[in-house]
Amino acid sequence: MSARWPLFAIALSACTLGASDPPATPRPVDEWDQKLDDRVVDYTAALRIAALRLTGELPTLAEMDAVATAADPKSAYGAQIERYLASPKLSRQMFHWWQDTLKMGDTPDTDSAPAFAAQITVENRPFTDVFTATTGTCPTFDEATGTFTAANCANGVAQATGLLTHPGAMKLFFSNFGFRRVRWIQEVFACSAFPAEISTVAQDVHGATPYTGMFPFDTAVAGFSTGGRIDFRNVDSVICANCHSNINHIAPLLGHFDINGQYQPAIAVPAPVTGNPPAVMSDYLPPGEPTAWRHGQVVSDIPALGHAMATDPVTASCVIARMWNWAMGKSDIVDGGNRVPADTTQPIVDAFTSGGYKLKDALYAIFTSDDFVRF
Repeated sequence: MSARWPLFAIALSACTLGASDPPATPRPVDEWDQKLDDRVVDYTAALRIAALRLTGELPTLAEMDAVATAADPKSAYGAQIERYLASPKLSRQMFHWWQDTLKMGDTPDTDSAPAFAAQITVENRPFTDVFTATTGTCPTFDEATGTFTAANCANGVAQATGLLTHPGAMKLFFSNFGFRRVRWIQEVFACSAFPAEISTVAQDVHGATPYTGMFPFDTAVAGFSTGGRIDFRNVDSVICANCHSNINHIAPLLGHFDINGQYQPAIAVPAPVTGNPPAVMSDYLPPGEPTAWRHGQVVSDIPALGHAMATDPVTASCVIARMWNWAMGKSDIVDGGNRVPADTTQPIVDAFTSGGYKLKDALYAIFTSDDFVRF
């Protein structure tokens, strides 16, 4: 009996171990992760796409052969991307890309807006100039030569502020209360529809649904009870203030541009009430409530709005996401709902913001990224 005890002890030990430590649950397999891992680098395929995006033309056979036969295809591919970025053809591509992005163009008074944004891009100026530049915001663009001619906008503003005071944009997006201008700014430069901010704590305002805006409901918007002619505080069916808490804090600043995009001392957009009189401040916000870009970010004028937008991490992430989608052949982020996962573009966003907001540098990073050259 004693001779068999060690074998019995070993068997008992093994059984006890198995009982207390069940086999680990296999990690779920994501078929999309597997597909991504199965991709292979193909610099010649990437070059064809990059050439079409950056020059509007297919690469030459010499360019393809130089990459395909190079001892170091990665370096050869990167060098060719640099040549594309230095080509006058990039100006044409960026001009048309900004026409699509800004939803503006094909008339002289609107083409100067995408021309300005394209000029900033190809000259590798800080992208923040789109929100803050005080001169040269209405250039012309010669598509045949790929050259820009600087020009100032002439619409009566005391200080030009990038595209935020552009007469073509203010004319094109004219509307009641100036709300279309606010929507244009939000969707193009923040890459999302309204509501722009959503509180983590909903507030019961005794309506059909809770209020989820960041501004306190009592000061978020004007209404009949505060002297406004439109009741943005209405809670009967939907909570208007969820979106308008942000919209109404921005719109008065842009409301001074009339139907022709000319700046006026008084608010020059109509209120949608009998007779369509000009809107007044009390239509937007309760007395004493200041204008603001976001909750906690008071902006007293358009230059202050431009500074707030230029320093908002959301606008930097947005423009990189838009360029990423364009490079990858995806549709519009807002209209098509093609959102880029933040962690996908974050390294490029980080380099973009730390490197002076240079879009041309960002384009190089996108077109040489692992995701772009792998198929």
